[in-house]
Amino acid sequence: MSNHNPNEHQAHGSSMKTYTIGFVLSIILTILPLVVVLNNMMNKTATVIFILIMAILQFVVQLFFFMHIRDEEKPRYNSMALIFGLAILLTIVAGSIWIMNNNVIG
Repeated sequence: MSNHNPNEHQAHGSSMKTYTIGFVLSIILTILPLVVVLNNMMNKTATVIFILIMAILQFVVQLFFFMHIRDEEKPRYNSMALIFGLAILLTIVAGSIWIMNNNVIG
């Protein structure tokens, strides 16, 4: 006999409904930028900003619906690690952009 608990997913706040909502939101957040780009609905700058906003929303959907970031028990080590990783990522990206924009060849 298996020791698998059929309500195990329910204990962590996950259900088929939650996964379905996350999946549908992910599909929508993927299709919207595709439609905007293929139909040239915005100028270049607005399109890039729109794509970045959709990417950030996609990241949030993945965290909350699939990685269960909201279902953690205390202490919140995963949240702290995520915030630290995002801070490092932001530092690297911002530093790289700053270096590329201020690179003086002389």
